[in-house]
Amino acid sequence: MQIHDRNANESFELNLAPMIDVVFLLLIFFMVATTFVQHEKEMELDLPEAQTGEDVDRASENIVINLLQDGRVVVDGEELDQNALIERLTRAARANPETPVTIRGDRKVYHEHVVAVMDACRIAGLLSLEFASLDG
Repeated sequence: MQIHDRNANESFELNLAPMIDVVFLLLIFFMVATTFVQHEKEMELDLPEAQTGEDVDRASENIVINLLQDGRVVVDGEELDQNALIERLTRAARANPETPVTIRGDRKVYHEHVVAVMDACRIAGLLSLEFASLDG
């Protein structure tokens, strides 16, 4: 008795389009992520280490203030003086008074610069402050 396989004449084709789409999406993700990492490295910010601390979910409206060793303040890649910082923080406070602020200060920055940034936050009306550090 002969058994005929009806699917024997069909050819097998592998559809690569979905896999190519996924590879391109991964490529774009890593390109964007690498760009952000490079920008952080160019700032030459050396965060202090802490024995305690926890990872915090970052809200999209979170303001990150980078405080460099020489006292310069950088927000979103833009260097700001004290008045410009207060103005930017005030605009954010008008939009949402509960906007969290993360201060990323270099480990060798003078305390007076940290206090000046904290003072700018208070003047603007933003009281939810966090300090960034490395896991120790």
